[in-house]
Amino acid sequence: MRTRRTREPKSSVSDAAFDIWLRRGLHRMFDDVAREPIPPELLRLIEEDRKK
Repeated sequence: MRTRRTREPKSSVSDAAFDIWLRRGLHRMFDDVAREPIPPELLRLIEEDRKK
């Protein structure tokens, strides 16, 4: 009896490649913004909302 080799369908390989491309592009665009400190006024508003 022969066993069949299973390979990933081509669409899942394409999806994985697209996911990598998208992740890299988003990091390139938004990493600098994500590293910026949160303004004190926004932190104050968040804390006030938590207390409610």
